[in-house]
Order: sequence, then C-alpha cells, then structure tokens
Amino acid sequence: MLGKQSLIRVAKSAVAALVILCGLIPLAAAQSPTLDNVKRRGQLVCGVNTGLAGFSVPDDRGQWTGIDADFCRAVAAAIFGDRNKVRFVPLNAKERFTALQSGEVDVLSRNTTWTMSRDTSLGLNFTGVIFYDGQAFMTRKALGLKSAADLKGSSICVQSGTTNELNLADFFATRGLPYRPVVFERLVEVLGAYNSGRCDSFTTDSSQLVAERTRLPDPDAHEILPDLISKEPLGPAVRQGDAAWANIVRWTLFAMINAEELGITQHNVESMRDAANPEIRRLLGAEGEYGKGIGLADDWAVSVLKAVGNYGECFERNLGQGSPLKIARGRNALWKDGGLMYAPPVR
Repeated sequence: MLGKQSLIRVAKSAVAALVILCGLIPLAAAQSPTLDNVKRRGQLVCGVNTGLAGFSVPDDRGQWTGIDADFCRAVAAAIFGDRNKVRFVPLNAKERFTALQSGEVDVLSRNTTWTMSRDTSLGLNFTGVIFYDGQAFMTRKALGLKSAADLKGSSICVQSGTTNELNLADFFATRGLPYRPVVFERLVEVLGAYNSGRCDSFTTDSSQLVAERTRLPDPDAHEILPDLISKEPLGPAVRQGDAAWANIVRWTLFAMINAEELGITQHNVESMRDAANPEIRRLLGAEGEYGKGIGLADDWAVSVLKAVGNYGECFERNLGQGSPLKIARGRNALWKDGGLMYAPPVR
C-alpha cells in the first residue's frame, strides 16, 4: 500500500500529464526533417504551375509572379527572413504529385484541388485553402449558349490527370446528357485545341478560364458560362509524415489571413508591433512565444507580411482589381465580409 508522500507524488504526476494533454503547458516544437533539409540547403524548393496567370507564371526576366508564387516566398520568409531564398520548380498536372512525394520539392503550391484521395492515398497533406474555386466552361459567344446544360452533345476539351476530367464526366452522367471529351495531357495543348476549333468548349477551374481567355487571339469572342459544376478548394500540399513541417506551411497561410482581418499590411506591420490589441501582438511576436511551437523565431509572421503582405494584398495584386484578371473576391473574401476565408487564432 502506498504511503501518503507516494500518493501525493502519483497525484502530482497525473495532474501534470493531464495538463500537458490538455495543452495548458506548451511542448517544445517537434523536429522536422524537411525544415532541417531546407535550412541546410539554404533555400526552399517550391513546386508551381508551368505558367498560369494570377497563380504562378514567369515574366520575361524569369521572375515568378502569382498568388501561389507569393505563398512560396512567404514560407521562405518565415524560415529565413528572406523572401528570395526560394527556388521555383515548374510542374505540369501529371508530374506535380510525384515531385512532392519523391522530395524533389518541399511544398507544392500549384493551384491544386484538395480532395480526399489526394489527402490520403497519395501520401500528401493539404495545409489550407488559398483560393476557393469551381469548375466552369468557356465557349464561343457565337454559339449563343446560356448554361452548361446547353452543351448537350458538344465536344469539350479537358486536361487529363485533373479533377476537371472527373467532374466533367460526373456532370454529364448525372444529367444523362451525351458529350464528347477531347483530352490532352498538357494545358497548352488543351487551349490550342479549343482555339483551333477542335472542341466546342474548354473546361477547367473558373479562375484558370479567366486567365487562359486573355491568351486567346480575340478574348472578346469567348465567354465563360455562369454555371459552376464543382467545388475546387485550391491549396498548398506537403508530404505526409512531417507534421512539424505541415504546421509551418499551414500557419504561414493562417498568418496572412489573420493579418488581413486585423488590419496588418505590408506597409504598417512594423508599427503594428506596438499595438495595444493582444491578438496583433501575439501574431507579430510581441507577446508570447508562439513561433517556438513551430520551430521559428517569434517574429516569423512579421517577416512573412513584410515579404508579401496579407492575404487580401496578395489576392488583389495577383488576381483582383490590381491585376489584369480583375477577379472579384466573392467567396474568397474574409468571413466577416461574407466570404469563406477564415483562420484559427494565434493564442
């Protein structure tokens, strides 16, 4: 039978274990082999699209622009305090997952839809949604079509190895409508086939249609039908098995979203460190030690915001009114403004 002191020690140990399990005492950040490799290499390697306006596309000087490219820079800034310590690897739809699985890239930020099979059986983990999209159809105005249902019996160009190919089949099958898919492996081939008249319509994510329409010889001769036939939550992905690395990528995105909600911008972030609002102080590392939990400096979010700005700034610069695409925020507005963008708090 245990004595009084032994019983006290057992009780204290049980309470301490319970406190830790309930998250009342912060544990040290887990080790991340991916983060170690990135630091040893001296740069982040980020997989992006081979060229999609608004998301990731190289300019004439080889400089990458787009919201996905900016997110890569944000992760690099979180780790190194330097947005330029990133190497971009352009990947097509077929090779993107293999590149991440094999370790060729550290993170995939390539307008990729978060689905169950990709998040489980492919050995990947998605870390959030950077853009809420939906699949649509582009057609020639001369055809006089008003909705996707009017595409009955049409030939439709689509890229293989994408959710778009599956969504297309589901849409017509559930409505009992005939159609003829015209499938290509590369996006440039899909667009070329549509432009040459080999198909009546071109289907992909709505944002991508907006971007690709600008590349056609006569953009005004084409229109995007109003129907959205799917949910396409696009977001960055990492390999499974390194939860600590996933935390860094996830909270980089969350920091950008929280910053917009709190009114922190690329230009005022330094002055906001002295704000009285405790939410702002925690996010910017002026209060608490929240960076330690993900293996970064406490002011890691300051580096992120100085590098690329908050989520709204990235959106407007690359996709919104400050870009050639001029896509409305819509469902990508903050939750308080009627959109879907929402991030857990830093506390």
